[in-house]
Amino acid sequence: MIIQGEINAPGDKSISHRAFMLASLARGTSTIRGALDSQDVRSTRTALIALGASITPQGDLWVIEGGALTEPQQVLDAGNSGTTARLLSGILAGIPGMAILTGDSSLIRRPMTRVIEPLSAMGASFLARSGGRLPLAVRGGDLKGITYTLPVPSAQVKSAVLLAGLNAAGRTRVKETLPSRDHTERMLAFFGATLGQEEGFISLKGPQELSSRDIRVPGDPSSAAFPAVWAACTPGSELLIRGVCLNPTRTALLAVLERMGAEIAIENTQLSAGEPVGDILIRGAELKGTIIEGAEIPGLIDEIPILAVAASLARGRTTIRDARELRVKETDRIQALVQGFAALGAEVTEREDGLIIEGPLRLRPGAVLTHLDHRIAMAFHILSRALDTPTICICLFPLPVPCIPQGLRPCLLEWAGAAGLPLENSLCFL
Repeated sequence: MIIQGEINAPGDKSISHRAFMLASLARGTSTIRGALDSQDVRSTRTALIALGASITPQGDLWVIEGGALTEPQQVLDAGNSGTTARLLSGILAGIPGMAILTGDSSLIRRPMTRVIEPLSAMGASFLARSGGRLPLAVRGGDLKGITYTLPVPSAQVKSAVLLAGLNAAGRTRVKETLPSRDHTERMLAFFGATLGQEEGFISLKGPQELSSRDIRVPGDPSSAAFPAVWAACTPGSELLIRGVCLNPTRTALLAVLERMGAEIAIENTQLSAGEPVGDILIRGAELKGTIIEGAEIPGLIDEIPILAVAASLARGRTTIRDARELRVKETDRIQALVQGFAALGAEVTEREDGLIIEGPLRLRPGAVLTHLDHRIAMAFHILSRALDTPTICICLFPLPVPCIPQGLRPCLLEWAGAAGLPLENSLCFL
């Protein structure tokens, strides 16, 4: 179905997390506009308040009084947010005292060893479940800088080490084998931190104090990816998505869609809080298969579910590899995608580190189990809209709440409504 029009992307989740964290660490009064009000970001806010930050809403503005985080008097709950858990671990490592960090039934199955190891080397102490899983007991304070090379690209681990480095004596140096999102580095600089680049390392000499700032959060390219793919894979469609973060570590999806045959244009670029921002114009086309691998994977790891949808509609083979990280997201996203396509009558080849999709797939209506993973739910929703078929995505929740985070659900309603299609036609929430 052809779609045309203009939409605004919701606030970027990664930047929203970091904005509240750094504003809470900074001395003075900071303000944040456009932050995503999703459950994940709420988990971050709630934890920061428990650590002593004052965070209050004033209309569409958040006002934060920070600079004096202390030992919490209660267990910190990261909910379903891996970003909250991992970045908060870096902050807790620098706070004298004891803290206990936990999460929901999904998050406590995800590995935290990758942050525990470098933070322990800096001087923090951790007690965790088998495999380094939540709940974590963290004893922080008295940190020293380290030199650390990330074994796998991870913006969350890199960020945790740099945040701990703010309260560590001496220089903290982090090296990546492949570049990952650099929102933390950009925002640290925006809040007044001094960072360096030396021999491939990002370096920070601690301890450092941050200064309060006013931030406007740009639109989330990972959320914009869903309507962008819908438009890209539908010949005749033309969609303008306004105010999207165009950080080079977040635009790999656009390069892949162009490679597959879509027409992409960037308009009205500007700089906001250290991040490039602009409007994205997508014109649809008959897409062709491609190879997605190597250095581009860290920049679009969250977009692979929706790219798998694009591949299912494209002509020819699409191979996705080097994406083993998908196995340890909210669910095993490689397996979830294979099972989802199987539920719609199509066979997709599962690789240990990715997928092989021979498109266009011949699909029929069916019920897709999303495993409580919002990106799987939204990817198959977009597939059903692109095909104009009543695919049903089933999420098994103990309570009647939607599987899509609250901050993103209105956007999906807007996108579907713009095409005259109510969201509930393709998603069933149990």
